[in-house]
Amino acid sequence: MAGPQHDTAAPRPTSRDVARAAGVSQATVSLVLGDKWQGRVAERTAERVRAAARELGYRPNLAARNLRLGRTRTALLVVPALTNEFFARVHTGAARVAARHGFGVVLYPTPDLNAPARDPFDSARASLDGVLASSMASEALGAIRGDELPLVMLDSDPAGSLGASTVNLDIADGMRQAVEHLLALGHRDLLHLAADVDSWTFHVRRDALVATVRGTGATVRTAKALLTVDDARVAAETALSGPGPRPTAVVCDDDILAAGVCKAARRLGLHVPDDLSVTGFDDLTLATAVEPELTTVALPAERFGEQGMATLIAVLDGRAPEPAALPAHLVVRGSTAQSPAPRR
Repeated sequence: MAGPQHDTAAPRPTSRDVARAAGVSQATVSLVLGDKWQGRVAERTAERVRAAARELGYRPNLAARNLRLGRTRTALLVVPALTNEFFARVHTGAARVAARHGFGVVLYPTPDLNAPARDPFDSARASLDGVLASSMASEALGAIRGDELPLVMLDSDPAGSLGASTVNLDIADGMRQAVEHLLALGHRDLLHLAADVDSWTFHVRRDALVATVRGTGATVRTAKALLTVDDARVAAETALSGPGPRPTAVVCDDDILAAGVCKAARRLGLHVPDDLSVTGFDDLTLATAVEPELTTVALPAERFGEQGMATLIAVLDGRAPEPAALPAHLVVRGSTAQSPAPRR
């Protein structure tokens, strides 16, 4: 009697494999193999895609293809946290655009931005049309989207994205505006309270800060904190009471961190902004709940969600848009002022 048979077959080729072999985008593969390429894709390109599919032995996943045709009309929005106001606003914008197109949005949090996210359903591919993922590594989404679901990344590295498209905010320009504001106020000894999160969006903030102060004579020290008020308070207390000249301004990666800095300043007997200027990032409701109100970088979160969902729907329709980064702008409030005179 024969022993048990083991499946040693090679992994099934995916549309991404076909796209790589043909040197085109997944959206182009979808158009050609879905027979919607006429008038959108050159005939020679279409034949190259068909040849690559034949050579690889690619067979479309019919269930996933039906999803892309709009059978379920459901999109998954993956965010790092449900409790963060920024992502709530992103969801509001995404859901608004989805509703106009007859789509529903399922919101799913996955706090670890780099570790693989667990599939929220028994089979997401049987339940979804596409995935919209914010502020996380695209590699973390393999279990959710498989190789068949269209993916649009938000606030993520476009160079390293596995998605069909990427939608971003102009984070670097927002940080530049905040730092230039402090420099114009005479601050030359800065503390950067950085989010202790290994994420592209926070790397961009760091790099923009460093680039903006280069050649100005200003110095920047860095402290890191988790994205909580209490962790930020502890990190700021340590940094502000350490040896050497005390920074006259703190540039924070997030409004939550800035709120922690304001608490630390008060515990140390410092007055914001007379002794210490503080800037935030995001312009959350928290920014106007603290006293003095925060100078911060405002991000159009709802518009961001709208643009992300519109891009996903375009990808589902076989288009591959390349939207420009949405602008950020500095909102000047009471937490920043002229740099205090040097202590004698």
